[in-house]
Amino acid sequence: METLVLVVHILTALAIIALILLQQGKGAVAGASFGSGASQTVFGSQGSGGFFTRMTGICAVVFFATSFGLAIIAKNKAGVGIDSDIPSAVEQSAPAAQDSEVPAVEEESSADEVPEVPAE
Repeated sequence: METLVLVVHILTALAIIALILLQQGKGAVAGASFGSGASQTVFGSQGSGGFFTRMTGICAVVFFATSFGLAIIAKNKAGVGIDSDIPSAVEQSAPAAQDSEVPAVEEESSADEVPEVPAE
């Protein structure tokens, strides 16, 4: 099932990319007034804009549905859900200074005391 949804998802993504690349820009209509629009009569007198726009919308809905389906499949495979047993945080007290392996900080030196640089 997951493989089928993944294949449909990838094919839909490729179809969206192809459909967007095939669509004309808004500036392409200006060329039709100079006689170059006669070659685009395959899709009707209004051109291919409506067909490609509609197909892109349909592919976008299918892409969204497959994305949602893949997310649900991944969630079920991971076993994560709202009612899963998530342990609650347990408050722990800070360890005592003597139990710690970290050495204690010595008293800070004042700003007047600057260490000497050893002479070479």
